Amino acid sequence: MNNFLRPSTVIDGVVVAHLRAFIDERGRFSETFRASWFPQADWSKIQCNRSDSAAGVLRGLHYHFHQVDYWTVPVGCVRAALVDLRPHSSSYRQAQTIDIAAEDGLGLFIPIGVAHGFYALTECTLLYTVNNYYDGTDEFGVAWDDPQLGLDWRLPAPPRLSPRDQANPRLADILPHALPR
Repeated sequence: MNNFLRPSTVIDGVVVAHLRAFIDERGRFSETFRASWFPQADWSKIQCNRSDSAAGVLRGLHYHFHQVDYWTVPVGCVRAALVDLRPHSSSYRQAQTIDIAAEDGLGLFIPIGVAHGFYALTECTLLYTVNNYYDGTDEFGVAWDDPQLGLDWRLPAPPRLSPRDQANPRLADILPHALPR
């Protein structure tokens, strides 16, 4: 693993990339993603997406069976929240939050089966690269505030959620076959 890629100490397979910035009087340049940094994923079908959020918006928690995510935050600050839903993982049901701000230069690799979401601490832009084209049949969710998840969001204000995310079920209400393996 490259010296700027650091595995999470909480959830197996989650990797935090400490991106290097080149700054001069003209501005800043950073390389934000290379498929070779994450050989554990097949990057033959890359899709890049942009999510702009007002402060106080919470998106998630979502998880997939056929897609990894790689996040960067070029504008603002988010609190990313992660929960390992893979029953056969050594970090099953472990949870963590990671603050990612534009000035920090962090990237976040999220493997299949790890539920993920974020709270916009400020107005923000989240760029996420995924290794599969959008497929609505691979979109699953779990309630962001489910006490069984053990997430300490440390929210500064009540979140604003989409109707879809408000309807996400609690972990106990998800059938075992609907969880990652």
